[in-house]
Amino acid sequence: MAASVYSLLLLFFFSCLHLSKSQPFLGVNYGLTADNLPPPSASAKLLQSTTFQKVRLYGADPAVIKALANTGIEIVIGASNGDVPGLASDPGFARTWVETNVLPYYPASKIVLIAVGNEVTTYGDDTLMSQLLPAMKNVQSALEAASLGGGKIKVSTVHVMSVLAGSDPPSTAVFKPEHADILKGLLEFNSETGSPFAVNPYPFFAYQDDRRPETLAYCLFQTNPGRVDPNSNLKYMNMFDAQVDAVYSALRSMGFKDVEIMVAETGWPYKGDPEEGGATVENARAYNKNLIAHLKSGTGTPLMPGRVIDTYLFALYDENLKPGKGSERAFGLFKPDLTMTYDIGLTKTTNQSSLAPRLPPAAAPTRQTLPAAPPQMILPSPVTPSYKNSGQTDVHNSTPRSASLAHICRSLSVSASMLFVFVLYALII
Repeated sequence: MAASVYSLLLLFFFSCLHLSKSQPFLGVNYGLTADNLPPPSASAKLLQSTTFQKVRLYGADPAVIKALANTGIEIVIGASNGDVPGLASDPGFARTWVETNVLPYYPASKIVLIAVGNEVTTYGDDTLMSQLLPAMKNVQSALEAASLGGGKIKVSTVHVMSVLAGSDPPSTAVFKPEHADILKGLLEFNSETGSPFAVNPYPFFAYQDDRRPETLAYCLFQTNPGRVDPNSNLKYMNMFDAQVDAVYSALRSMGFKDVEIMVAETGWPYKGDPEEGGATVENARAYNKNLIAHLKSGTGTPLMPGRVIDTYLFALYDENLKPGKGSERAFGLFKPDLTMTYDIGLTKTTNQSSLAPRLPPAAAPTRQTLPAAPPQMILPSPVTPSYKNSGQTDVHNSTPRSASLAHICRSLSVSASMLFVFVLYALII
Protein backbone atom coordinates (compact mmCIF):
# COMPACT_ATOMS: atom_id res chain seq x y z
CA MET A 1 0.00 0.00 0.00
CA ALA A 2 2.74 2.43 1.02
CA ALA A 3 4.70 1.63 -2.14
CA SER A 4 1.75 2.36 -4.38
CA VAL A 5 1.04 5.61 -2.56
CA TYR A 6 4.69 6.56 -2.88
CA SER A 7 4.54 5.89 -6.62
CA LEU A 8 1.54 8.17 -6.93
CA LEU A 9 3.33 10.88 -4.99
CA LEU A 10 6.35 10.60 -7.27
CA LEU A 11 4.04 10.90 -10.26
CA PHE A 12 2.56 14.03 -8.71
CA PHE A 13 6.01 15.49 -8.12
CA PHE A 14 7.24 14.92 -11.65
CA SER A 15 3.99 16.32 -13.02
CA CYS A 16 4.59 19.44 -10.97
CA LEU A 17 8.20 19.55 -12.13
CA HIS A 18 7.06 19.52 -15.75
CA LEU A 19 4.40 22.16 -15.20
CA SER A 20 6.84 24.40 -13.33
CA LYS A 21 9.06 24.52 -16.41
CA SER A 22 6.32 25.12 -18.96
CA GLN A 23 3.47 27.58 -19.18
CA PRO A 24 0.94 26.16 -21.63
CA PHE A 25 -1.27 29.23 -21.27
CA LEU A 26 1.47 31.65 -22.37
CA GLY A 27 2.18 32.75 -25.93
CA VAL A 28 3.81 35.63 -27.75
CA ASN A 29 3.06 37.69 -30.84
CA TYR A 30 5.68 37.49 -33.58
CA GLY A 31 5.23 40.42 -35.94
CA LEU A 32 7.30 40.99 -39.05
CA THR A 33 6.84 44.71 -39.77
CA ALA A 34 10.56 45.38 -39.47
CA ASP A 35 13.75 45.32 -41.51
CA ASN A 36 16.17 44.22 -38.80
CA LEU A 37 14.77 40.93 -37.48
CA PRO A 38 16.86 37.77 -37.08
CA PRO A 39 16.18 34.87 -39.44
CA PRO A 40 13.17 32.66 -38.59
CA SER A 41 15.46 29.75 -37.70
CA ALA A 42 17.14 31.84 -35.01
CA SER A 43 13.77 33.04 -33.73
CA ALA A 44 12.53 29.45 -33.51
CA LYS A 45 15.54 28.50 -31.39
CA LEU A 46 14.95 31.56 -29.23
CA LEU A 47 11.33 30.56 -28.66
CA GLN A 48 12.39 27.03 -27.72
CA SER A 49 14.70 28.49 -25.07
CA THR A 50 11.78 30.29 -23.42
CA THR A 51 8.69 29.17 -21.52
CA PHE A 52 6.44 30.28 -24.37
CA GLN A 53 4.29 27.40 -25.58
CA LYS A 54 2.42 29.35 -28.27
CA VAL A 55 3.17 31.92 -30.93
CA ARG A 56 0.84 34.12 -32.93
CA LEU A 57 1.70 35.27 -36.44
CA TYR A 58 -0.19 38.08 -38.15
CA GLY A 59 0.07 36.34 -41.50
CA ALA A 60 1.21 32.97 -42.75
CA ASP A 61 4.87 33.53 -43.57
CA PRO A 62 6.15 30.18 -44.90
CA ALA A 63 9.70 30.64 -43.61
CA VAL A 64 8.47 31.23 -40.06
CA ILE A 65 5.96 28.38 -40.16
CA LYS A 66 8.65 26.01 -41.47
CA ALA A 67 11.13 27.14 -38.82
CA LEU A 68 8.63 26.26 -36.09
CA ALA A 69 8.18 22.70 -37.39
CA ASN A 70 8.79 19.93 -34.85
CA THR A 71 9.24 22.40 -31.99
CA GLY A 72 5.92 21.53 -30.33
CA ILE A 73 5.07 25.23 -30.21
CA GLU A 74 1.42 25.92 -31.05
CA ILE A 75 0.97 28.39 -33.91
CA VAL A 76 -1.78 30.88 -34.67
CA ILE A 77 -1.62 32.06 -38.28
CA GLY A 78 -3.56 34.94 -39.79
CA ALA A 79 -5.49 35.70 -42.94
CA SER A 80 -5.08 39.41 -43.62
CA ASN A 81 -7.92 41.92 -43.73
CA GLY A 82 -7.21 42.20 -47.43
CA ASP A 83 -7.97 38.49 -47.86
CA VAL A 84 -11.33 38.70 -46.10
CA PRO A 85 -13.43 39.75 -49.15
CA GLY A 86 -12.04 36.93 -51.28
CA LEU A 87 -12.42 34.35 -48.53
CA ALA A 88 -16.01 35.49 -47.98
CA SER A 89 -17.14 35.45 -51.60
CA ASP A 90 -15.26 32.47 -53.01
CA PRO A 91 -15.09 29.05 -51.30
CA GLY A 92 -12.49 28.09 -53.90
CA PHE A 93 -10.23 30.90 -52.75
CA ALA A 94 -10.63 29.68 -49.17
CA ARG A 95 -9.62 26.15 -50.22
CA THR A 96 -6.60 27.52 -52.06
CA TRP A 97 -5.66 29.60 -49.01
CA VAL A 98 -5.73 26.51 -46.79
CA GLU A 99 -3.89 24.41 -49.38
CA THR A 100 -1.17 27.07 -49.61
CA ASN A 101 -0.79 28.18 -46.00
CA VAL A 102 -1.71 25.12 -43.94
CA LEU A 103 -1.43 21.77 -45.73
CA PRO A 104 2.28 21.97 -46.66
CA TYR A 105 3.26 22.48 -43.01
CA TYR A 106 0.73 20.69 -40.83
CA PRO A 107 1.12 18.68 -38.61
CA ALA A 108 4.91 19.16 -38.30
CA SER A 109 4.16 22.82 -37.70
CA LYS A 110 1.54 22.76 -34.97
CA ILE A 111 -1.02 25.17 -36.41
CA VAL A 112 -3.96 25.36 -33.99
CA LEU A 113 -5.89 28.47 -35.03
CA ILE A 114 -6.46 30.66 -38.07
CA ALA A 115 -7.35 34.27 -37.24
CA VAL A 116 -9.37 35.62 -40.16
CA GLY A 117 -8.83 39.37 -40.11
CA ASN A 118 -7.40 41.48 -37.32
CA GLU A 119 -9.24 44.24 -35.44
CA VAL A 120 -11.64 44.71 -38.35
CA THR A 121 -14.11 46.78 -36.31
CA THR A 122 -11.54 49.57 -35.89
CA TYR A 123 -11.67 50.48 -39.58
CA GLY A 124 -15.33 51.52 -39.66
CA ASP A 125 -15.84 49.47 -42.83
CA ASP A 126 -19.32 47.97 -42.51
CA THR A 127 -18.87 45.91 -45.67
CA LEU A 128 -15.65 44.35 -44.40
CA MET A 129 -17.23 43.60 -41.03
CA SER A 130 -20.18 41.90 -42.72
CA GLN A 131 -17.75 39.71 -44.68
CA LEU A 132 -16.02 38.33 -41.60
CA LEU A 133 -18.52 35.58 -40.83
CA PRO A 134 -18.81 34.17 -44.38
CA ALA A 135 -15.00 34.29 -44.65
CA MET A 136 -14.61 32.34 -41.41
CA LYS A 137 -17.24 29.81 -42.50
CA ASN A 138 -15.50 29.24 -45.83
CA VAL A 139 -12.13 28.74 -44.15
CA GLN A 140 -13.76 26.32 -41.71
CA SER A 141 -15.31 24.39 -44.62
CA ALA A 142 -11.93 24.28 -46.37
CA LEU A 143 -10.34 22.84 -43.24
CA GLU A 144 -13.07 20.23 -42.95
CA ALA A 145 -12.60 19.27 -46.60
CA ALA A 146 -8.93 18.69 -45.80
CA SER A 147 -9.85 16.56 -42.75
CA LEU A 148 -8.60 19.28 -40.42
CA GLY A 149 -11.95 20.16 -38.86
CA GLY A 150 -13.35 18.78 -35.64
CA GLY A 151 -11.20 21.05 -33.52
CA LYS A 152 -7.84 20.14 -35.07
CA ILE A 153 -7.45 23.68 -36.40
CA LYS A 154 -9.95 26.29 -35.26
CA VAL A 155 -11.04 29.53 -36.90
CA SER A 156 -11.77 32.90 -35.29
CA THR A 157 -11.00 36.62 -35.63
CA VAL A 158 -9.38 39.15 -33.30
CA HIS A 159 -11.21 42.09 -31.71
CA VAL A 160 -10.18 45.26 -29.89
CA MET A 161 -11.65 46.34 -26.57
CA SER A 162 -13.53 49.13 -28.33
CA VAL A 163 -16.15 46.59 -29.47
CA LEU A 164 -17.55 47.15 -25.97
CA ALA A 165 -19.96 49.99 -25.32
CA GLY A 166 -18.36 50.38 -21.90
CA SER A 167 -16.50 48.45 -19.24
CA ASP A 168 -17.31 50.51 -16.16
CA PRO A 169 -17.99 48.47 -14.11
CA PRO A 170 -17.07 45.09 -15.64
CA SER A 171 -20.35 43.38 -14.74
CA THR A 172 -22.39 45.79 -16.88
CA ALA A 173 -20.29 45.65 -20.05
CA VAL A 174 -22.11 45.03 -23.32
CA PHE A 175 -21.14 45.13 -26.97
CA LYS A 176 -21.75 48.30 -28.97
CA PRO A 177 -25.24 48.20 -30.51
CA GLU A 178 -23.88 48.91 -33.99
CA HIS A 179 -21.79 45.73 -33.82
CA ALA A 180 -24.37 43.54 -32.08
CA ASP A 181 -25.79 41.73 -35.12
CA ILE A 182 -22.38 40.95 -36.60
CA LEU A 183 -20.95 39.87 -33.26
CA LYS A 184 -23.93 37.62 -32.58
CA GLY A 185 -23.23 35.75 -35.81
CA LEU A 186 -19.53 35.50 -35.02
CA LEU A 187 -20.26 34.24 -31.51
CA GLU A 188 -22.67 31.63 -32.82
CA PHE A 189 -19.82 30.44 -35.03
CA ASN A 190 -17.41 30.43 -32.07
CA SER A 191 -19.91 28.47 -30.00
CA GLU A 192 -20.65 25.91 -32.72
CA THR A 193 -17.01 25.26 -33.61
CA GLY A 194 -15.45 25.62 -30.16
CA SER A 195 -13.18 28.44 -31.27
CA PRO A 196 -12.27 31.30 -28.91
CA PHE A 197 -13.42 34.91 -28.84
CA ALA A 198 -10.05 36.62 -29.26
CA VAL A 199 -9.56 40.11 -27.87
CA ASN A 200 -6.73 42.57 -27.18
CA PRO A 201 -6.90 44.12 -23.68
CA TYR A 202 -4.24 46.76 -23.02
CA PRO A 203 -4.17 48.34 -19.54
CA PHE A 204 -1.44 50.64 -20.89
CA PHE A 205 -3.90 52.44 -23.15
CA ALA A 206 -6.46 52.67 -20.35
CA TYR A 207 -3.80 54.34 -18.21
CA GLN A 208 -3.36 57.06 -20.83
CA ASP A 209 -6.81 58.38 -19.91
CA ASP A 210 -6.31 58.21 -16.13
CA ARG A 211 -2.76 58.88 -15.00
CA ARG A 212 -3.23 58.86 -11.26
CA PRO A 213 -0.51 56.91 -9.37
CA GLU A 214 -3.08 54.47 -8.00
CA THR A 215 -4.27 53.75 -11.54
CA LEU A 216 -0.74 52.93 -12.65
CA ALA A 217 -0.33 50.55 -9.71
CA TYR A 218 -3.70 49.00 -10.59
CA CYS A 219 -2.55 48.49 -14.18
CA LEU A 220 0.80 46.98 -13.14
CA PHE A 221 -0.59 44.41 -10.66
CA GLN A 222 1.07 46.33 -7.84
CA THR A 223 -0.30 47.16 -4.40
CA ASN A 224 -3.37 49.38 -4.71
CA PRO A 225 -6.73 49.88 -2.95
CA GLY A 226 -8.60 47.87 -5.56
CA ARG A 227 -11.91 48.75 -7.18
CA VAL A 228 -15.21 47.20 -6.23
CA ASP A 229 -17.85 46.53 -8.86
CA PRO A 230 -21.02 47.81 -7.14
CA ASN A 231 -23.26 45.43 -9.08
CA SER A 232 -21.40 42.17 -8.51
CA ASN A 233 -19.73 43.26 -5.24
CA LEU A 234 -16.51 41.75 -6.59
CA LYS A 235 -13.25 43.51 -5.89
CA TYR A 236 -10.72 43.98 -8.68
CA MET A 237 -7.04 44.33 -7.88
CA ASN A 238 -5.80 44.87 -11.43
CA MET A 239 -6.98 46.35 -14.73
CA PHE A 240 -6.31 43.19 -16.74
CA ASP A 241 -8.91 41.20 -14.79
CA ALA A 242 -11.39 44.06 -15.08
CA GLN A 243 -10.97 44.23 -18.85
CA VAL A 244 -11.22 40.46 -19.33
CA ASP A 245 -14.30 40.27 -17.10
CA ALA A 246 -15.88 43.12 -19.07
CA VAL A 247 -15.52 40.96 -22.18
CA TYR A 248 -16.99 38.00 -20.31
CA SER A 249 -19.96 40.11 -19.18
CA ALA A 250 -20.60 41.20 -22.76
CA LEU A 251 -20.48 37.58 -23.92
CA ARG A 252 -22.85 36.58 -21.13
CA SER A 253 -25.27 39.40 -21.91
CA MET A 254 -25.55 38.05 -25.45
CA GLY A 255 -26.05 34.47 -24.27
CA PHE A 256 -22.54 33.15 -24.98
CA LYS A 257 -20.98 32.81 -21.54
CA ASP A 258 -19.48 29.44 -22.46
CA VAL A 259 -17.45 30.78 -25.39
CA GLU A 260 -13.78 30.69 -24.44
CA ILE A 261 -11.90 33.99 -24.24
CA MET A 262 -8.41 34.24 -25.70
CA VAL A 263 -6.18 37.24 -25.03
CA ALA A 264 -4.60 37.63 -28.47
CA GLU A 265 -2.46 40.61 -27.45
CA THR A 266 -1.47 42.40 -24.29
CA GLY A 267 1.70 44.14 -23.26
CA TRP A 268 3.37 47.34 -22.11
CA PRO A 269 5.86 49.49 -24.07
CA TYR A 270 9.25 50.23 -22.58
CA LYS A 271 9.39 53.66 -24.23
CA GLY A 272 7.15 55.98 -26.21
CA ASP A 273 6.56 59.52 -27.36
CA PRO A 274 6.85 62.31 -24.75
CA GLU A 275 3.08 62.48 -24.29
CA GLU A 276 2.75 58.74 -23.66
CA GLY A 277 2.71 58.37 -19.89
CA GLY A 278 4.15 55.37 -18.12
CA ALA A 279 6.10 53.97 -21.08
CA THR A 280 9.26 52.95 -19.22
CA VAL A 281 11.39 49.83 -18.91
CA GLU A 282 10.48 49.54 -15.22
CA ASN A 283 6.76 49.59 -15.93
CA ALA A 284 7.03 47.22 -18.89
CA ARG A 285 8.94 44.74 -16.76
CA ALA A 286 6.46 45.06 -13.90
CA TYR A 287 3.40 44.57 -16.12
CA ASN A 288 4.64 41.55 -18.01
CA LYS A 289 6.28 39.80 -15.08
CA ASN A 290 3.33 40.34 -12.76
CA LEU A 291 0.86 39.32 -15.47
CA ILE A 292 2.69 36.01 -15.94
CA ALA A 293 2.71 35.45 -12.18
CA HIS A 294 -1.00 36.21 -12.04
CA LEU A 295 -1.78 33.78 -14.85
CA LYS A 296 0.47 31.13 -13.35
CA SER A 297 -1.31 31.36 -10.00
CA GLY A 298 -4.40 29.85 -11.62
CA THR A 299 -6.78 32.07 -9.66
CA GLY A 300 -8.54 33.36 -12.77
CA THR A 301 -10.60 36.54 -12.58
CA PRO A 302 -13.35 37.57 -10.15
CA LEU A 303 -16.09 36.53 -12.60
CA MET A 304 -14.17 33.47 -13.82
CA PRO A 305 -12.40 32.03 -10.77
CA GLY A 306 -9.99 29.20 -11.45
CA ARG A 307 -10.00 29.72 -15.21
CA VAL A 308 -6.62 30.30 -16.83
CA ILE A 309 -6.95 32.17 -20.12
CA ASP A 310 -4.56 31.62 -23.01
CA THR A 311 -2.65 34.89 -23.26
CA TYR A 312 -0.26 36.11 -25.95
CA LEU A 313 2.20 38.80 -24.92
CA PHE A 314 2.95 41.60 -27.33
CA ALA A 315 5.58 41.19 -28.63
CA LEU A 316 8.59 39.00 -29.36
CA TYR A 317 10.48 41.84 -31.08
CA ASP A 318 10.11 45.53 -31.74
CA GLU A 319 8.75 46.23 -35.22
CA ASN A 320 10.69 49.28 -36.36
CA LEU A 321 8.58 49.89 -39.46
CA LYS A 322 5.21 50.07 -37.72
CA PRO A 323 3.38 53.38 -38.09
CA GLY A 324 1.85 55.28 -35.21
CA LYS A 325 3.17 56.60 -31.92
CA GLY A 326 6.57 55.71 -30.55
CA SER A 327 5.17 53.05 -28.25
CA GLU A 328 4.05 51.01 -31.26
CA ARG A 329 7.70 50.28 -31.97
CA ALA A 330 8.73 49.55 -28.38
CA PHE A 331 6.90 46.47 -27.12
CA GLY A 332 9.62 43.92 -27.93
CA LEU A 333 10.68 41.49 -25.22
CA PHE A 334 13.81 40.61 -27.19
CA LYS A 335 16.19 42.61 -29.36
CA PRO A 336 17.14 41.67 -32.93
CA ASP A 337 20.45 40.29 -31.56
CA LEU A 338 18.32 37.82 -29.49
CA THR A 339 19.21 39.38 -26.13
CA MET A 340 16.46 40.36 -23.70
CA THR A 341 15.17 43.91 -23.68
CA TYR A 342 14.55 43.34 -19.97
CA ASP A 343 14.35 40.17 -17.91
CA ILE A 344 10.95 38.81 -16.83
CA GLY A 345 12.08 35.23 -16.27
CA LEU A 346 11.09 33.79 -19.63
CA THR A 347 14.13 31.64 -20.30
CA LYS A 348 13.95 28.00 -19.26
CA THR A 349 17.29 28.28 -17.48
CA THR A 350 15.97 31.09 -15.31
CA ASN A 351 15.12 30.16 -11.73
CA GLN A 352 11.43 29.42 -11.96
CA SER A 353 10.82 31.00 -8.56
CA SER A 354 11.05 34.32 -10.37
CA LEU A 355 7.68 33.47 -11.86
CA ALA A 356 6.08 32.33 -8.64
CA PRO A 357 2.51 33.47 -8.11
CA ARG A 358 3.47 35.60 -5.13
CA LEU A 359 3.85 39.09 -6.54
CA PRO A 360 6.79 41.29 -5.51
CA PRO A 361 6.31 44.24 -3.16
CA ALA A 362 5.16 47.28 -5.05
CA ALA A 363 7.82 49.72 -6.01
CA ALA A 364 6.86 53.32 -6.49
CA PRO A 365 5.39 53.36 -10.00
CA THR A 366 7.33 55.43 -12.47
CA ARG A 367 5.15 58.03 -14.08
CA GLN A 368 5.40 61.14 -16.15
CA THR A 369 3.56 64.33 -15.27
CA LEU A 370 2.17 65.04 -18.69
CA PRO A 371 -1.07 66.27 -20.24
CA ALA A 372 -3.56 63.55 -21.05
CA ALA A 373 -2.93 61.91 -24.41
CA PRO A 374 -5.67 61.17 -26.94
CA PRO A 375 -6.65 57.52 -27.44
CA GLN A 376 -4.05 55.47 -29.30
CA MET A 377 -4.97 55.26 -32.96
CA ILE A 378 -4.07 51.71 -33.91
CA LEU A 379 -5.29 50.11 -30.69
CA PRO A 380 -8.07 52.30 -29.25
CA SER A 381 -8.03 52.80 -25.51
CA PRO A 382 -10.49 50.73 -23.51
CA VAL A 383 -12.83 52.60 -21.21
CA THR A 384 -11.08 53.08 -17.89
CA PRO A 385 -13.14 51.96 -14.88
CA SER A 386 -13.83 54.87 -12.56
CA TYR A 387 -15.53 53.05 -9.71
CA LYS A 388 -13.94 53.67 -6.34
CA ASN A 389 -12.61 51.44 -3.62
CA SER A 390 -15.37 50.87 -1.09
CA GLY A 391 -13.14 49.15 1.42
CA GLN A 392 -15.12 45.94 1.18
CA THR A 393 -13.57 42.56 1.69
CA ASP A 394 -11.92 41.06 -1.36
CA VAL A 395 -14.28 38.23 -2.29
CA HIS A 396 -11.79 36.87 -4.81
CA ASN A 397 -8.64 36.38 -2.83
CA SER A 398 -8.60 32.64 -2.32
CA THR A 399 -8.05 29.57 -4.45
CA PRO A 400 -11.23 27.68 -5.46
CA ARG A 401 -11.77 24.63 -3.28
CA SER A 402 -11.98 22.30 -6.26
CA ALA A 403 -8.44 23.06 -7.41
CA SER A 404 -7.10 20.80 -10.12
CA LEU A 405 -3.70 19.11 -10.12
CA ALA A 406 -2.49 21.65 -12.66
CA HIS A 407 -3.65 24.51 -10.42
CA ILE A 408 -1.90 23.03 -7.37
CA CYS A 409 1.30 22.52 -9.34
CA ARG A 410 1.24 26.05 -10.71
CA SER A 411 1.09 27.32 -7.16
CA LEU A 412 4.15 25.35 -6.03
CA SER A 413 7.79 25.84 -6.82
CA VAL A 414 9.89 22.73 -7.52
CA SER A 415 11.33 22.74 -4.00
CA ALA A 416 7.88 23.24 -2.49
CA SER A 417 6.52 20.38 -4.58
CA MET A 418 9.29 18.09 -3.33
CA LEU A 419 8.63 19.06 0.28
CA PHE A 420 4.90 18.50 -0.25
CA VAL A 421 5.54 14.98 -1.56
CA PHE A 422 7.78 13.89 1.29
CA VAL A 423 5.58 15.39 3.99
CA LEU A 424 2.59 13.51 2.61
CA TYR A 425 4.62 10.32 2.38
CA ALA A 426 5.77 10.66 5.99
CA LEU A 427 2.19 11.18 7.14
CA ILE A 428 0.93 8.16 5.23
CA ILE A 429 3.55 5.69 6.42
